[in-house]
This record gives sequence, C-alpha cells and structure tokens, in this order.
Amino acid sequence: MRIKDLLNPACIKLNGSAKNKADAIEQMVALMAKSGNISDVEVYHKGVLAREEESTTAVGEGVAIPHCKSDSVKAPCLAAMTLPAGVDYDAPDGEPVKVVFLIAAPNTKENVHVDVLSKLSVLLLDENFTSSLLKVDSVEKFIAAVDAAETARDAADAAQNGSSEGAKILAVTACPTGIAHTYMAEENLKKAADRAGVTIKVETRGSSGTKNELTAAEIAGATAIIVAADVNVPMGRFNGKKVIQCRVAEGINKSDELVSKALKGDLPVFTAKTSDTEKKAGGNSAYKHLMTGVSHMLPFVVGGGILIALAFLFDGIYCKMNGITPDGTFGSMLPISAFLKGKVGGVAFGFMLPVLAGFIAYSIADRPGLALGFLGGAMAANGTSGFLGALVAGFFAGYTCLLLKKWFSALPKSLDGLKPVLIYPLIGMVIVGLGMNYIVEPIVGAINSWMNAGLNHISGTSAILLGLILGGMMAVDMGGPVNKAAYVFATGMLAEGHYNIMAAVMVGGMVPPIAIALATIIFKNKFTEEERKAGPVNFIMGFSFITEGAIPYAAADPAHVLPSCIVGSAVSGALSMAFKCTLMAPHGGIFVFPVVGNPVMYIVALLIGSAVTCLMLGTLKKDAA
Repeated sequence: MRIKDLLNPACIKLNGSAKNKADAIEQMVALMAKSGNISDVEVYHKGVLAREEESTTAVGEGVAIPHCKSDSVKAPCLAAMTLPAGVDYDAPDGEPVKVVFLIAAPNTKENVHVDVLSKLSVLLLDENFTSSLLKVDSVEKFIAAVDAAETARDAADAAQNGSSEGAKILAVTACPTGIAHTYMAEENLKKAADRAGVTIKVETRGSSGTKNELTAAEIAGATAIIVAADVNVPMGRFNGKKVIQCRVAEGINKSDELVSKALKGDLPVFTAKTSDTEKKAGGNSAYKHLMTGVSHMLPFVVGGGILIALAFLFDGIYCKMNGITPDGTFGSMLPISAFLKGKVGGVAFGFMLPVLAGFIAYSIADRPGLALGFLGGAMAANGTSGFLGALVAGFFAGYTCLLLKKWFSALPKSLDGLKPVLIYPLIGMVIVGLGMNYIVEPIVGAINSWMNAGLNHISGTSAILLGLILGGMMAVDMGGPVNKAAYVFATGMLAEGHYNIMAAVMVGGMVPPIAIALATIIFKNKFTEEERKAGPVNFIMGFSFITEGAIPYAAADPAHVLPSCIVGSAVSGALSMAFKCTLMAPHGGIFVFPVVGNPVMYIVALLIGSAVTCLMLGTLKKDAA
C-alpha cells in the first residue's frame, strides 16, 4: 500500500491556520471525517487526543504526525494540512509545526498505520520535501509530490536490500550510575558491529549527560535500533522503527547476538503505546523505574554525603589537635564544618528521598507524576518510613497518576490544558497524602523503625555476617540486579546513619577488578595475551569503585572467576564490618578514602579481599591456550 492510496483529496487542506495544537487537531479530525471512513468522529477525536497525551506526535523539523487506531475507523486513511504560519505543537525541537499528517487505522491486527507512519516519518524528515509541500498550490500537486518522494525513497531502499553493507544500526546505552556499564556496552556493540561489517552509532546516556545523540535523520535511515538500558530512555522518537530492547548487561555480554539479530530484521515494529503497555506490565519495568529514581538521587547523596563527611573530618582533626572530647556539636564545631554540614551538605542530603520518589513516579507516569512523587518522598523523609517509605511513595504516586489519567480521559477536550497543571496534582496530592499518612507511614514506618533498631544493635558476628553477605552480593553480577540491590540498600541506610553498611558494600565492589588486575600480572599463564594487556586498566577501575571492569573476565570464564570474586568481596565486606569502618559517601573509591572512618584498616580489608580473589584465580583457573 502506498501513501497516495490513503490520501483522499477531500482530506487535504493547503495554507491553513490554527490557533494552537488543540485547534490543529480538531481541524485535522474534521478533514478526516470527510473521507467517510470514520463511523464515530467523537470517539476517533478522543483517541487522537489520548495518543497525544502519551507524548507529542510532533517529530521536529516543522512536522507532526498525529495518529489513532480505533474501532471507529472503517478503513485506513490519511488527512493532511499545511500551515505556512506554523503552530505551537509541543515539538521536541521547539519549532512551530507547518505540516501535519493525521493517520486513521482500524482496530485490527494489521498495523497499517504503523507502516504508513514509518514511511511518512522518513519522508517528512527531508527538509526539501516538507518545503516542497508548503509551496504547492493545488491538492493534486500535493499528492503528486508525496508520491514522487515515496517512489524515490523506495528506490533508495531497494538499492540497499540484500546486502548488510547498506545496513545502519543505531544503539542507545544507559545504566543507573552512568559510569561503567553505559560505556562498556557502547564499546562492545561497536566491536560487534565492526566484526559484522556494518556501521553503528551509539548514543550514551551516562553520568556526564547524553553523548552522540541520535538525530532524526539517522533514526529515519536506521535498519534497526538496539536499546540496551536499565533506566528509561526517550523512546517516542523510535516510532515505526524496528527496535530491540534489553538490559545494558546484554549490550556487554551479548553484543554479537544483538547485532546479528538487528541485521536479520525479524523484529517487532516499535510503537510508543505498545511499548508503554508492555513496559508497565513487565517485572523488568519496576527495576527500570527504581533505577531511574536512584540515578537522579545519587548526585545529591554523593555530593551531600562527602560534604558532611568532610565536616566530621575537620572537627575530628580539630579535636585531636586540641585534646577536646567530641560532644553533641561534633560536625558543626568549626565554622567551616557548620557550613559544610548544616548549610550545604545537609540540605543536599535532604533532597535524597524526595528526588528518589519523584523520579520513580516520573519514570512511571511522565511529568505529571513528578510532583506527586516529590510529595510522597518528602512525607517519608519527614516521617518514620524513611528510605523504604520513599520507595513505596514513588511507585504509589506514579501509578496513582496513571489511574488519574485513565479516570479523566473522558473529560471534554477543552479541559486538556488543565489536567497536568490542576487536576492531576490537586487530586493526586490528596490521594498520595492520604495514602502516605494512613497506610504507608504506619506500616512501612513500623517496619523501618524495627529494622533500624535491629541495625543499631547489630554487632560482633551479626555485623560481620551482614558485611559478608553484602560484600559478596557486589560481585555476584557486577553491576546487575543483585549488585544494585546491595548498593541501593546501603545507599538507603546512609539516610538512617548506618555508615558501616556503605563501607562494606563499596569495598566489596572494589575487590573484583583490583584482584583481576593483580592476577594478570602474577599468574600470567592463566590469561590470554589480550586479557593480560587489558589487566592493568582494572587497577584504575577497581580503585574508582567500578566493579564492571571485571565483567569481560567473568564472561570469559564464569565458573572460575565469579566464585573467586564473590569470596574475595565477601571477605573484604566482612573485614570492613569487623574493623568498624564507616563511609558517608556512596561512590568514589579511593578518592573518598580521606573521609572513611578507620581508613587504615579499610585499606587492609581491601588488600586482604583482593589477595584472596587473586590467589583463588591462580588456583582455579586453567592455563590459557
């Protein structure tokens, strides 16, 4: 089916004008009704608006492609309008929309509207093509211009068919902390594409921001797109494209498989609506929502935690130099300490729980969920439920907002502008406030108080056992869900003042790469030449608390490397607890050692754990071929 087959001349309006987005959509629906293919115009109109609520259908470059699949559509059809003066359509690039195509598709198993959407997306990203549509002076010339552009595009696509040389793969990599997994997945995907003889561009969404961002033109010309991410990334831009979605670890460990799958082309066509439904239904979504919250929370915890730790460090030095016994003002005795702890670090640390809950809710319900999540997180921070309460608040707020969107979807379109700024926050805050006050706080608060009481009295063998378990968890999957579970737990305990837990977790995460680097030097015959050359780099990664540096070695020989790393990390975590080491910063490796409590014995714990893993590698691993 070609685009011109769906374009009824009666459904095309040239040189139109619109006051705003809602007016433009209303005019487009009226044009679509002229096709005679819409059995219930009002139902179809609501469907178009509902799709628009999920995310704007403006694709940038002055183009919008609103669309709806509905029972009210008898046969697939298109409507089009040119707007020389432009209209504000919430476009991602902020530019006014001047060309609008509306797609109507019947609610059947055939994804006709998706195929047409894909074709239109590609054509309309050509600035010369959209400019030509604005210049035509008759409906007949408009249809002819569309058909000519489609013919040219089909010819270009045909020239590439049957050869992977014409294939172009795009990828997006992202992880919660955005420090290691993101860039390791990028590197491995590039290597896999090189081995397959295809070109690839990888967008990285790491801690330093988005790099190598995919352009609309690149997306339009892509054979397939690989999204290897453990946090939510903008997906609406991939509408109509073949997309593989997976965990970021698969981008590292299964890069060849992903590239091969992308080249075969037997992939589902991505649509934002379908993806959102699947995402919210799957268990993997909860992990992504949680990691989105954690990734936004970390800068506040890291920065605030280090500043508070420095305040204690300065006061500690002051007390030792002057023979003063620390009292209740410890941490605020010196002016600089009072400033770091009370004026800056403490304030930053106070954002931890609201930001966590806010961005969990944002991940679930988009922007309308943010305020509800912040409210729930703040109530948890000011109440007794603490970190656990903030986790619950984030999910509660997010799904409350989704429910509100569903409840109020039938309101008149004239109220659409009020929903995100008045209806959702007003009613949502009442619901979240009641839920937090009468359900979450009493129940989760009791659990949190019980857990904190237990941790406050934990000592001796029990503390060592906790350090053993948490330290070992850091090496189980090296950045995966088990590792993140231990890390998130330790980060949450910072808010409750249990700094020994964070110390055990960080030292456990530092052991694997350091031990592997050491083993490649001492037991050279156990590693390939390539592994030996890359080995010393792991010293840097280990000392920087980037456990992921050990992943390539674990992937190559999991039966021997993983047990060795788990045992060594567990030993370090246990020793850290035994030596009563503490840490207020959740990241940084050796760069935050100056603020570690009992730093000398902390280094001893790190060295012993690394030595254990190194010796086990030398004993268990077979000689390299």
